[in-house]
Amino acid sequence: MLRNQLLQLAVPLVKQYGFTREALARSVLHLPAPHEQPLSEAAVTSLFGDGDDARRTLINGWLDIARAEMKASSSPTSSLRDVLANRLRANEPVLPLLPEAFALLASPSSGLPPLDPIPGLKHVSKIADDACYLTGDTSVGPAWFRRRAAVAAAYGAAELHQLTSPKTTYQFLDQVLNLTNKVDTSVSEVEQFGRYILRSWGGIIRSRGIFP
Repeated sequence: MLRNQLLQLAVPLVKQYGFTREALARSVLHLPAPHEQPLSEAAVTSLFGDGDDARRTLINGWLDIARAEMKASSSPTSSLRDVLANRLRANEPVLPLLPEAFALLASPSSGLPPLDPIPGLKHVSKIADDACYLTGDTSVGPAWFRRRAAVAAAYGAAELHQLTSPKTTYQFLDQVLNLTNKVDTSVSEVEQFGRYILRSWGGIIRSRGIFP
């Protein structure tokens, strides 16, 4: 499908053009038989959405590809730490762009904030589910949900740390994973950890002046 092909071609352009409609427009220049001109604004809207919805489409496409890179970089013998570290490395080329990208995902399509936590929860939950699968997690029932909640909380905390202190990202990941077994034993602790992540994410976004 042309839309999916163009979206995949736009993702590498994010490093140069950011999570923008321009990156989507220029994707057509990288087709096997490329166009001579970028897509028009009308074409971008038709394919990817109106206004900032097109940018959200690009951000979600980038997140999907980053998870695919995490899977491809992992092996059957990879530890949970290795898998999550692989995902964090995918952030590095576009790290300065991520606070604004996450803010856009969390902002309503119309009107003013409050931030919507659902996109952030979906983001870390997908990573946790993939990471548990890649590392052979065999938990079932309530333990299945607790384990994924704990891994999602650990990854979310490490990613938040990466946004503000990238040089110590992997040391922090080691520290937070050391707490995972403790967090995994209590649903209330998982919920508390999750609320901390959401508050911190909103705080980082506001501290960058993206939202008042």
